[in-house]
Amino acid sequence: MSSSIKGKPITPTQTQENKLSGNMGVGELVMNVLAFSSPLTTVAGTLPVMLLFSGHTAPGIYLLVTLMLLIFSVGFVKMSRSVEAPGGFYSFVTAGLGKPAGLGGALLALVGYIFIGFFAPSLFALTLQSFVVNTLGGPDIPWYWYGLGIIAITTLLAYNRIDLSAKVLTVVMLLESTVVIIFDVAAFASGDVSQGVGFSMPWITDAGLGLALLFAVGNFFGFEATVIYRDEVKNPDRTIPRATYLAVVGIGLFYAVAAWAYTAFLGADNVQEEAKANTVNLFNDGATVLVGKIFADVGVVLLITSILASMLSIQNIAARYSFSLAADGALPKALGRVHPRHKSPYVSAMGVGLLWAVATVVFTLLGVAPEALYPIASGSGTFSVLLLMFITSFAVLVYFVRRRSFAPESVWKTIVAPIVSVIFLGLITYLAIANYPELIGGSALMTAIFMTFTFALFIGGIVYAYVLRSKRPEVYARLGRQKIEQ
Repeated sequence: MSSSIKGKPITPTQTQENKLSGNMGVGELVMNVLAFSSPLTTVAGTLPVMLLFSGHTAPGIYLLVTLMLLIFSVGFVKMSRSVEAPGGFYSFVTAGLGKPAGLGGALLALVGYIFIGFFAPSLFALTLQSFVVNTLGGPDIPWYWYGLGIIAITTLLAYNRIDLSAKVLTVVMLLESTVVIIFDVAAFASGDVSQGVGFSMPWITDAGLGLALLFAVGNFFGFEATVIYRDEVKNPDRTIPRATYLAVVGIGLFYAVAAWAYTAFLGADNVQEEAKANTVNLFNDGATVLVGKIFADVGVVLLITSILASMLSIQNIAARYSFSLAADGALPKALGRVHPRHKSPYVSAMGVGLLWAVATVVFTLLGVAPEALYPIASGSGTFSVLLLMFITSFAVLVYFVRRRSFAPESVWKTIVAPIVSVIFLGLITYLAIANYPELIGGSALMTAIFMTFTFALFIGGIVYAYVLRSKRPEVYARLGRQKIEQ
């Protein structure tokens, strides 16, 4: 083992055979992050639900969340330069709170991302099935064949070098973002723009504010990818900070403007009631009225590809968490294999795809309706990742507080910004717990089951780490993609 710099954990020595590789730049990395939230899916599906809770304050909520996550990004970026490991939040929590908490956080992330990604097969299948039957007049193929088909496609792409996924995601993101921008322009042109200009900022006493904040924060998930792909980007010390800030600002402004467009088109006084009355078809009906039926049909096609892109982005992140844990020895060694030509975590990518395929088959045999799958999968996974973000924000603060005795740095970057992040993400996590039944669209029993499972993942990871320390100290030493300080 080579030594590490005091206060700055470093990653284990990696040979070219077991190290991931890629050549992504800032733009491609940002597109990977943007794809996670699936812009067209969000504007057509999630944003109308958010408008139902927040009305004309939705743009202001997005701006508020953007500001808070920019503050979070200050410590996040500073941490990425101090902890030069490709493990994402796993590495950060380990560096700040220790290996047991790091392993608990990694299990939260892995299971959370796998759950979030499982929203896609059923939603993709229902959307494509409806388009084939109702628009094209084609055969009524059972939904699970479409679901298994998209799993096969994303797994094939994730199996290959990350540059291929990046190119696919970039093309899809540009196309679907263009559709949303055309909708925005048409809405502003036909509506009263001053309705949107007059939007108000939310107040803490507003009804529905908690759920609206949860939906808004969920749209930013995925910017962790900027550090997860550390080994697969060009010049990471420059690319990661730029991509992180661009992704947060870009996502926030993009959705704030879309919410403003809805408000301008429907009217500030009417937008909440319209969203409540026509949540599912609010975007499609609006696009038909504003631009025409052909444009709306093109929007549906791109919505289908948008779901695919989101699923691919999530699968890539989940595969890299699985790879990192396997490379450290916490998961089976086979999951840590790197493809000799593509330099991708191909076994982990196939493992995630196989899990989704098996789950699709099992739920089909159990007779579970696809409409019931994606809100539960997305909601429960979202809570796991949100809880991890809160733990990470606390870990960043602890890490820099400990360093101040021998490596004092900017008070703003290492103390103030992390404290603000802890408070903000702590509030959002509390709101998620308080509104968990609405988050997963389930009963009190389902809430108890999934919430218990989520906290058990974190606690179980801590227990597992102590078992490793006792039984397999050489594995424990590698947790968090780090070495023991010499």
